[in-house]
Amino acid sequence: MHQKFKKILMAVLILFLLLVFTIVFLFRFIPIPTTPYMISETSNHGSISYSWINLKDMSESIPLSVVAAEDANFCNHWGFDLVAIRSVIEQGSKRGASTISQQVVKNLFLWPQRSWIRKTLEAILTPIIEVSWSKKRILEVYLNVAEFDRGIFGIEQASKQLFGVSSSKLSLQQAALLAAVLPNPKQRSVLNPSKFIQKRALSIADGAATILKDDRSDCFTD
Repeated sequence: MHQKFKKILMAVLILFLLLVFTIVFLFRFIPIPTTPYMISETSNHGSISYSWINLKDMSESIPLSVVAAEDANFCNHWGFDLVAIRSVIEQGSKRGASTISQQVVKNLFLWPQRSWIRKTLEAILTPIIEVSWSKKRILEVYLNVAEFDRGIFGIEQASKQLFGVSSSKLSLQQAALLAAVLPNPKQRSVLNPSKFIQKRALSIADGAATILKDDRSDCFTD
């Protein structure tokens, strides 16, 4: 009985990995149609807003601001920012050190609630994404599937609904404000930003300029 259970478990694991590899390969080329979290939010709230836009069609301020806010060493790591992880451990901080690559894996394949199972799967799948996709593609997917307000997914819908313009027209200040609500858009507001969010947005705008200046954006800017 024990051997039979192990065989079944191994078969399930192999099928899961084959499915992941297939999805990773397809999503390297095609727009992401939806994610498990989007499906969950649609079920909970009735509808969501989502549309796809290519990275090259966005304002340059958007990827710069989001990288400055979420993963300043995005171009210099292979999926895990060991410097940030070490800093969190040393400081005993409760904040996470997830990279944009890890967040893409979570959004596409896993679930938002933290657990050791999710973190283990995340650790396995993140290198697969890093090897299979370019940094530009990873960032493009993140910007399209991230939630920026309740039920508003992707930078294009966020730009249109929150600022009334396409993401190609966003200013640095607007892009920094959108980046400032990540990763907690249900508690943070772009339309009614707290003093903390306003201060964070100013810091992100400065960080975006710094990243561009010191060549930490080479992997996603032309």
